[in-house]
Amino acid sequence: MSRGDVLIALGVALFFAGLVSGLVIPKLAIPRLGLTSHLEGTMNGMFLILAGLIWDRLELGDLWLQIAFWALVYGMWANWAATLLAGVWGTGRLTPIASGGRVGSPGHERVVTTMLIGVGIADLVAVAIIFVGLMR
Repeated sequence: MSRGDVLIALGVALFFAGLVSGLVIPKLAIPRLGLTSHLEGTMNGMFLILAGLIWDRLELGDLWLQIAFWALVYGMWANWAATLLAGVWGTGRLTPIASGGRVGSPGHERVVTTMLIGVGIADLVAVAIIFVGLMR
C-alpha cells in the first residue's frame, strides 16, 4: 500500500471520526468545541483524502515525503483529538471564542495547548512541503 493510499484510508477514518464526534456534541462540557471537533474531523479527513490523491505528483526526496506524511497525519488527527478533548474537559484558554472564555484545569489546558501548537507547526510544515513538491 502506497503512502497516498494510506493517507486516503486515514482520511476516510478521520472523516468518520468527525461524524461520530458530532453525535456527542450535546453531552460535552463545551458543546461549541464539540462542534469544532466535528468540523475539524470532517474537513481534515477530506484534506487527507485529497493529499493522498495528489501524493504521487509530488516531486520530492523520500525524507521530505516522510516528513510531509507524518506531519499531515499528526496535524490532522491531533487537531480533531485536541478540540474533542477540549470539549470533553472544558478547556478553552487557547480557544476563547469557541469556549466562551471557559478555562479548564491547568493539566488539561497544557495538554490541549501543546497539542494545538503542535498541530499549527505540523500543518504549516506539511502544506509547505506539499506546495514545494507540486511546484517542482
